[in-house]
Amino acid sequence: MSEHTEQKAVFNTLAWYERKYPILKWVHAIPNGGHRHVAVAKRMKAEGVKAGVWDIFVPVPVDDKAGMYLEMKFGYNKLSESQQQFREAVGDAYEWQVCYSAVEACHAIGEYLGISELMEAK
Repeated sequence: MSEHTEQKAVFNTLAWYERKYPILKWVHAIPNGGHRHVAVAKRMKAEGVKAGVWDIFVPVPVDDKAGMYLEMKFGYNKLSESQQQFREAVGDAYEWQVCYSAVEACHAIGEYLGISELMEAK
């Protein structure tokens, strides 16, 4: 397993429930991390990719939150300095969750959106 396979599993699960819960269509990944060829990395940086921005965004306002950011981690990995800075800079207008598995991420999204089926996903 890896962070990639866990994040892929999150989006596979969301796709499974999307017909019943169309709002899930708009949950998206933000391609800021990972290893890339130098030319691809330069092009993405020129397009506005920023180090530290979290992996997944749920662009749905709930109560006093403007949306939800999730950061996928694997094993013993922790937030990087730039990820901590992003969290602090953007502040409490958003819900935040660091997730170490697809199940944990689906449960967090389900809890945030009030979708009990996601909170029970395995």
